[in-house]
Amino acid sequence: MKKVPFFNYPELYNSNKEEFLKIFDEVASRGAYILQNDIVEFEKSIANYCNVKHAIGVANATDALEMAFHISGIKEGDEVILPSHTMTASPSAVIANKGIPILVDCNEEGMINPDLIEEKITQKTKYIMPVQLNGRTCKMEKIISLAEKYHLTIIEDSAQGLGSTYRGKQAGTFGLAGVFSFYPAKILGTFGDGGMIITNDDTFAEKCFKFRDHGRSNLDCEMWGRNSRLHNLHAAFLNFQFKSFNKTIQRRREVAKLYHKYLVDESNIKLPLFDDDNHFDTFQNFEVLVNKRDQLKEFLAINNIGTIIQWGGKAIHQFERLGLNHFDLPQTDKYFENCLMLPMNLFISNDDVKYVSQKIIEFYKNA
Repeated sequence: MKKVPFFNYPELYNSNKEEFLKIFDEVASRGAYILQNDIVEFEKSIANYCNVKHAIGVANATDALEMAFHISGIKEGDEVILPSHTMTASPSAVIANKGIPILVDCNEEGMINPDLIEEKITQKTKYIMPVQLNGRTCKMEKIISLAEKYHLTIIEDSAQGLGSTYRGKQAGTFGLAGVFSFYPAKILGTFGDGGMIITNDDTFAEKCFKFRDHGRSNLDCEMWGRNSRLHNLHAAFLNFQFKSFNKTIQRRREVAKLYHKYLVDESNIKLPLFDDDNHFDTFQNFEVLVNKRDQLKEFLAINNIGTIIQWGGKAIHQFERLGLNHFDLPQTDKYFENCLMLPMNLFISNDDVKYVSQKIIEFYKNA
């Protein structure tokens, strides 16, 4: 029986093992572990790719969000509008800065519904945090318009968005700052945690560079900070992989097209959108909406196919102990009854995609 894991973690290393060993030896031989040329080069690569002035490598994307809110000047009690279909890191970055997350329902794509944002705006609202989900960027016009109308700051959780564009503009570049994650299973992943902040604001960037290194500049502490530096070795690994990033995106889009080809006529499954005149999608994830979701997931597992329900199967307002379950979000509730992520990565073959698709069709034929 064929085996298709959701993500083949060992293959992330084994696929370029010789190159990674060379990089490790070269970096370690220099003793270049913390804030060396490798991270500078990687930051420049990302900044140039995203067409922004600054990229700041940090320990992980959660730190990146927490830092972005702190350095932007969030105050206790400030309200931040964001979707409930996101990782807990999004609202936790607000909570960590003593802000108040205000959750908004999603649209049919699973993204924040721009038409429902304005009704949540109060005198305490200071931020909007769009989440660029699954390698797709939100429809940003109305979000930007509302931010301008009510003098709100946009900070993007674009952890899943690297390479995704809306109207030719990169995810993470629509507001004051955006963040990326380099978790192993991300579209650009390292062997552990890693993150980045991008921005066009010179003053904000200068503070970020200092803040990630204990508030220091040339060892002189100029502000209170924290230790959140992207490891120089991780930066070297990432910079090597980034050289073939366009090929990575191309392959993910090929896999997405194959899923569409095989599953387009299956009425029990709603496939994610594939581009339009405004979007360019990178398919960080391939999240579908399916009937009999839990039974299908179990059937695929029996057939050695790995799937995931994002965020452990719950939106933010559905985690009762987090204290945000007072939000009424019917579309998000409905979405989480049906959402399922199929295997989507560089290591899945065309035959694997066909096998997964055939098993899905088989399930519904016999259901």
